[in-house]
Order: sequence, then C-alpha cells, then structure tokens
Amino acid sequence: MKIALFFKKNPRVAVAFSGGVDSAYLLYAAKQYAQEVQAYYVKSAFQPQFELEDALRLAGELAVPMRILTVDVLSSDVIASNPADRCYHCKRKIFEAIRQAAEADHFSVLLDGTNASDDAADRPGMRAIEELSVLSPLRECGLTKAEIRLRSKEAGLFTWDKPAYACLATRIPAGEPITEEKLRATEAAEAFLFSLGLSNIRVRQMGNAAKLQVPAAQIETVMKHRERITEELKRYYSAVLLDLEARA
Repeated sequence: MKIALFFKKNPRVAVAFSGGVDSAYLLYAAKQYAQEVQAYYVKSAFQPQFELEDALRLAGELAVPMRILTVDVLSSDVIASNPADRCYHCKRKIFEAIRQAAEADHFSVLLDGTNASDDAADRPGMRAIEELSVLSPLRECGLTKAEIRLRSKEAGLFTWDKPAYACLATRIPAGEPITEEKLRATEAAEAFLFSLGLSNIRVRQMGNAAKLQVPAAQIETVMKHRERITEELKRYYSAVLLDLEARA
C-alpha cells in the first residue's frame, strides 16, 4: 500500500509523536495526505528534554498542532520494578493515555511510527499497541528505516539523520529498580557527552558504575576528553568504564 492511499482511507488521524525519525516522517506524511492530523507527545521520566524540544520544533515547522501529555510512568509498580517486559507495560500505559486524549479530541484513529524494519520479537511494546488497535502505517506500507531516512532527507526534515535513541530506562539492567535519580543521572551524563561532540552513545548503569558505549570512530574523542569525562560522570557514578565493543 502507498502511504497516500493509507491516509485516503484514514483521513482524520492522531499521531503518537516522539520526535524521532520514524514518527517525524509519519507526521510529515499525515500532514501531506490526511485531511486532519493532531500530534500527541508524552512527557515522562523516561524521555530526555531534547526529545521534547525536537518534537516541538518539527511540529512547528510542519504547522501541526501538538498536545503534550504528562504520564507518571514510575507510579506503576510493575514499570518501576523493571521486569524483562517493562517496555510492554510502559507502552500500554503511554498509549492508553494518548488514546484517551485523542478520543476526547474526537480522533478515533491512532497511529504510531513502527516501521517495516522493526522486529516484533525484539519489541515487547509492539504487543501493547496491537492490543490497543493502534495502526502502524509505515509498517503496513513496507517502509524500512533506510527508506524513511531517505524520504525524510528529501522532504527536508531535520530528523532524517537523527541517531536512534531508546528511552532512558533502557540504560538500567532489567530487574534493577528504576528511580528518578538514576534516570536523571543518565540524562545528565549523556547530555555532557553530547556537548563534547559525541553522538549515538549510551551511558549504561552497571551497579554504581557507568559504562560508556560509543561508536569505534569516537573512542579517540573519548580518550582525548578522558579526564573531563571522568570528573563529570563521577558526580553521578562511582566509576566510569569504557566498553571497547564499540556501538555499530
């Protein structure tokens, strides 16, 4: 199916918008082909501030109205306990909030940015959106991540080359309780590394230590700023470790 045909069949849509590559292109396509579209961004302890800023910027550039919903994910004991299927419970809570807000705004069709490259076996959250009857037009239309990036570049979207960024909760090992303090430490540590020019990085928690994961090409930059990085991150962690198995 062509994306334009999808929106011909679904002319009024609500879009769950994270500010990432996939949902950004989905919002662009909805603006191009749907009769009416509204974006919904969920602000939670799992989302860094820059994601909200990117979402606001793109929604503004596309002239699409965007509602910001605040969801207290840590109020859920099962989410805070961080089981292996935490993503399922979190997605369920977030999309229930979006569904409720969208229906109050008289939108019956809710969309998300799942694409044809996403593996359902590796994404427990996909089960939640299926249960809530959320549609994934990028996946339905066979659009892969690579194709979405290409189309986004052609459309002039600043998100076209934005690195994938999983939520902050993914930095904490499954089974270890998630707290606001741990999430804020992760966000501050990664923001500092971004400020040094690093990208596509992760600061994962290992006990009380931080494990830095960076692309191989950026290891030299990490070593160049080793003392500054160690000093800054030891404000939040007992030790700072570098993973030599570089990120792809």
